Amino acid sequence: NCPDIRNTKVIDVYHALRDYGVNVNIYDSWAKEDEVYREYGVKLVSSLYQKKYDAIVLAVSHNEFKKIDLIRLKNNNGVVYDVKGFLNENLIDKTL
Repeated sequence: NCPDIRNTKVIDVYHALRDYGVNVNIYDSWAKEDEVYREYGVKLVSSLYQKKYDAIVLAVSHNEFKKIDLIRLKNNNGVVYDVKGFLNENLIDKTL
């Protein structure tokens, strides 16, 4: 629950997925968009509800993510991965 992006591993996940040809969006309401772009060359998505996703990877445990409507965000066969293990188990498909 802080805007600190130093040493984030999220960017490593982003690049690994991009290397596999995956179209990746990053949303983080705590991070400053200009700082993320300057540091990593990545543009953040300003709103989650612009489209539906095949996969949602929750890589940080911001409290607000517990309030996200995951059903509304994912495609019919979409999956939710909770890297930090902070969501209720019935809301996710996998933990990493």
